[in-house]
Amino acid sequence: MRMSKIFAWMMVVGTFFAGQEALAQNMIQVKGSDSEVNLVQRLAEVFMQKKPGVNIAVTGGGSGTGIAALINKQTDIANSSRTIEAKEEEAAEKAGVHPFRIVIATDAISIITHPSNQVSKLTLEQLGKIFKGEITNWKEVGGKDAKISLYGRQSNSGTFVFFREFVLKGDYSPNMKAMNGNAQIVETVKRDAEGIGYVAVGYVVNESGEVIAGIKIIDVAKDGKSAAYTPAKMENVMSLKYPITRPLNHYTNGKPAGEVLDFLRFEISDEGQKIVRKEGFFPVQKDWMEFNRKQGL
Repeated sequence: MRMSKIFAWMMVVGTFFAGQEALAQNMIQVKGSDSEVNLVQRLAEVFMQKKPGVNIAVTGGGSGTGIAALINKQTDIANSSRTIEAKEEEAAEKAGVHPFRIVIATDAISIITHPSNQVSKLTLEQLGKIFKGEITNWKEVGGKDAKISLYGRQSNSGTFVFFREFVLKGDYSPNMKAMNGNAQIVETVKRDAEGIGYVAVGYVVNESGEVIAGIKIIDVAKDGKSAAYTPAKMENVMSLKYPITRPLNHYTNGKPAGEVLDFLRFEISDEGQKIVRKEGFFPVQKDWMEFNRKQGL
């Protein structure tokens, strides 16, 4: 009698662990970019509704955090709003990880200020000088006589890296306040009449191109001879008239397969790209869609 009870208990335990193993096999871990986290969470929600039994956990922490997790084999997908760096690729190869890139959306990094700010447009050069600390007063760019307050991201952020390399081409001002994420920059700039920050477009613009309350978006020009454009209009971003655009990426360990591959294909499908648009971001640009096709997606 006692032996039969022990056998029954072992069967229950064995079934439990088998179930846990099956659950783990169907759990997709996604980590990384704060700019992508809300978007990918929404894509995951819809995908899970379509594919009962598949579970997707999406967390932020920054692009650098996501790529580090991929290298350490702690995530299936790394969200990254920048391209992987050479030193990261080298570390990945040493760890037996082979980063494979997929582009899932287009972002337009948006320059935001308080609505009371008199400045309505800036050039890339002016932006670079502002965030490097070479321009410190709003009157130097047509605004009122007031000291500029700078808000940016932490160094593990892909947006921090992209903006530094694409716009500043140098180092940030030591006076720039590092924020934990896009949402924190938005909320801080709402309260600071002299503030300026940079955020992913999906945090300040909706599908219709309407800007969230309490924020002003600055039009940006490539140079002093060019027209300035807003990132709130899809045609400006997709045509590259708005100059601060970038692809939003996933990285996997080698070419994906199984449920991960199904999820990625869903993201770049017509249905997935409609969700991208609803979340305030833009569809994958033509050249990057061709890149995905060449990757086999």
